[in-house]
Formats: sequence, C-alpha cells, structure tokens
Amino acid sequence: MKIFEKAPAKINLSLDVLHKRPDGYHEVEMVMTMVDLADRIEMQEMARDTIIISSQAGYIPLDEKNLAFQAARLIKDRYDVKQGVYIHLDKRIPVAAGLAGGSSDAAATLRGLNRLWNLNISNEELQVLGAELGSDVPFCVTGGTALATGRGEKLEHISAPPQCWVVLAKPPINVSTSEIYGKLNAREIKQHPSTAGVLSAIRDKQFDRLCDNLGNVLEEVTLDLYPEVRHLKECMQRLGADGVLMSGSGPTVFGLVSKEAKVPRIYNGLRGFCKDVYAVRMLT
Repeated sequence: MKIFEKAPAKINLSLDVLHKRPDGYHEVEMVMTMVDLADRIEMQEMARDTIIISSQAGYIPLDEKNLAFQAARLIKDRYDVKQGVYIHLDKRIPVAAGLAGGSSDAAATLRGLNRLWNLNISNEELQVLGAELGSDVPFCVTGGTALATGRGEKLEHISAPPQCWVVLAKPPINVSTSEIYGKLNAREIKQHPSTAGVLSAIRDKQFDRLCDNLGNVLEEVTLDLYPEVRHLKECMQRLGADGVLMSGSGPTVFGLVSKEAKVPRIYNGLRGFCKDVYAVRMLT
C-alpha cells in the first residue's frame, strides 16, 4: 500500500519578534498562509523495521538530519510501530529558502503515516508531535491561514486572505534561520509590523490594505547580511508587484499580485537573473 501527501510551501504575511525568552527561543507573532508550490511525499510500508528515504534532489540529507526521517522515527517510537517505511521526497520547494519546505515535509510525513498505519491520531496530537520537530511543523500539519504565537506552535486559524497571485523568487544563496535569529536584537527592532492590520485586512478581504501592512522584522538582519535579497525585493517592487516581502528568515522574496496580466512581466523580469522563480496561487 502506498500513501501520497502534498507538502505545500508557506509564506509569512507578517512576522514580528516580541522578545527573547528565557529558554533561548524568540516569542513571535506571525500570520502565515500556504501557496500552491508543494513537495510530493510517497510513503510505502516495509516489513523490515527501518526508515529509508530517497529523493530526486541531490542536495538534501537522506538520514536522521532530514525532518521527514525525524518525523517517521518520532511517530514509530511514540506509537510503538514495528513496521518500517520507505519515503520518497519529490522536492519542488527550494531548500533553506524561508518557505518551510522541510517542516512541511515533516508534517506531511506525520499525516501520511497516521493514515498508512491506521493510528487514528487527531490533528491536535499531530501538531503536538510536530512541535517537537520544529516551530513551523504544527502549522504545516493543518495548513490554511493562521496567527501563530509562542515560538510559532500556538495557532489560531483564520479565514483565507483575498485570493491573488504570488510570485516567489529565491536568489542562489542559502540562509540559516538560526543565524538570522542569532543576529537579531529584539530590543533594537526599528519597526514592528502591524499584525492587527494584516488580520483586519484578511478579515475584511481588503487586498490593498493587506499589501500595505505586510511586514517582517527579520528583513532588518537578512537584507543587511545578503544584499542580493535587498536587490531582489527592489526589483520585484519595480516590476509592479502590489505587495513585496521576504518570507521567514529568507532569502525568498514574494510579491502579491492582484491582476493576472501583470504576472508574466514580473516573472520574466526576475527570471533574467534568478533561476528559482515561481508564479503560484494562494491555497484557500
């Protein structure tokens, strides 16, 4: 028996850091949603009690460093599953891009193995498991659109943003999330985004207001460390995207576009100097 799961990418419409916690994590306030760029995960049960991962992508670890591997091991250990599993990751989401590709793979693995092994684990339980793997995994378990607080694991699901096109572009660099958070001084953040403004724009389905309120405090760090990201953001704005923001810790930048006719110009303009460019829709 084979199980298939999609693992969509997420973008941050708002990312604020409130303070650094005693446990070393940062207290965050984020509005996240998913877009139609996804990895595809195939899972097949094996009689031998082992976990094997493969992928067509030659640039990801296929051992215990892989979050999907960690998710499979966690669910096997926690629910005393003696069967093994073969997992194939068909990667489409760029790696180390600020799009939660690894977290979404882990979440899809949890969902898929729950079905494959008939474990009847609730979504709430899967989210708790996911929080052991990474801060974005609980959101990726259920997807949709959500306000995330705590270190990202406390979720309040909200209605979908106004439908639009999303142009994603990743420069040819990888960014370490831990490095960016490590260089952020929460007490010296110059401008906090308006999470309330983003939430009210989504609630009222006001696209222009949503674009006006996009914000990400991590841009202060990443744009200084990596001028390529600043250049990409400026290019996307110049090409006519309605709202432009870096996702997560970067380096991917996304542009929200209301009119489909504008999408080819933005897409082609970015493809001139950037290989990883995608024009997708938000998932609703």
